[in-house]
Amino acid sequence: MKILENKTISDVPGFKAIGIHSGLKKSGKKDLCVIYSEYPAVAAATFTKNKVKAAPILLNIEHIKSENTQAIVVNSGNANACTGLEGFKNAITMAEVTAKELSLSTHEVMVGSTGIIGVPLPIDKITEGIQTACSMLNKSDGNAASEAIMTTDTFPKKITVEITIEDKPVYISGIAKGSGMIHPNMGTMLSFIVTNINITKSLLSLALKDSVENTYNMVSVDGDTSTNDMVITIANGKAKNSLIDTKNSYYVKFKEALDFVNQELAKMIAKDGEGATKLIETCVLHAKTIEDAKLCAKSVISSSLVKSALFGNDANWGRILCAIGYSNGNFEPEKVDIFFKSKIDNIQVAKNGKGISFDEALAKSILEQEYVNIIIDLKDGEYEATAWGCDLSYDYVKINGSYRT
Repeated sequence: MKILENKTISDVPGFKAIGIHSGLKKSGKKDLCVIYSEYPAVAAATFTKNKVKAAPILLNIEHIKSENTQAIVVNSGNANACTGLEGFKNAITMAEVTAKELSLSTHEVMVGSTGIIGVPLPIDKITEGIQTACSMLNKSDGNAASEAIMTTDTFPKKITVEITIEDKPVYISGIAKGSGMIHPNMGTMLSFIVTNINITKSLLSLALKDSVENTYNMVSVDGDTSTNDMVITIANGKAKNSLIDTKNSYYVKFKEALDFVNQELAKMIAKDGEGATKLIETCVLHAKTIEDAKLCAKSVISSSLVKSALFGNDANWGRILCAIGYSNGNFEPEKVDIFFKSKIDNIQVAKNGKGISFDEALAKSILEQEYVNIIIDLKDGEYEATAWGCDLSYDYVKINGSYRT
């Protein structure tokens, strides 16, 4: 697998993408994007498990059933959530206008929104924006598309990789957004992945569902599951490999690359948590079951006390043990070892569920790095899991204290 540093979704054969300013954001920043496959394609998606679902989610639950999906239209600056029947009609309008501009059927278009909850969508601005964006697709710009889905994000999140199947180049490229309100269970978290692989809809869905469970669903910035979380993958078959319709070696190779793309995007989301100063990775080793490992890892990465300690570079291992204690994971506390690790060194801070003497200055230096790894060895089995998050800083409160106003 090759990582293509300067490529994005518009470089995948058969795909075009654009991002523009449609007037939703007063700042003049890009706020609307269209992603388009010039050829028939299959799609898979996962959606938020929050009972309060935004209008685009409700629409997409129906549209994803289509055997052909060729476009995604996304606006930022307004979530179109908790907006009632009018909001749902506006989501339909977004799909209808996009479909008309691209000569598609309405159900062949997926819709995304992100931003403030409970504010009516200025549909006239969006309608004009969609028409403009679609007319500009020949100037395809995946970087602009990645910028247009941002809200409080501090940088665009994107990655493109290449693999070879039957001597044919297969590309997988994704863009994502997420900074706050991130605790997916499928910030507001949106992720859109395109690929030219030739694969059945059912296997694409299987691959995505499994991948999401081990990547985006293992991220937590602030413990809030958004009303708008979604991951959508579109495959247009332009690689012209033999159709992948069984879980053969080609499926496994594709799935590994998809996992990598989703994991990297998930880590970018965690790193860019609102007000964050560092990316935190929690690895739980030797658990009795994979579920136990995931529960423990996600509990630690979601703990406000752990996140606050790491912001202060405090090796407060007791908070970690406490977090796995209420995780509902099955483990024996008297066996647990805890370590901190970063690029400069690693240090053990607890053994067999108890504190040990350690170099506080070294621990502080390790925790001062931008990428900190918490390693928890349960010494109880053969399963492991990794979760990603960030520290909790003063700036998180500042950003979210005035987000609406």
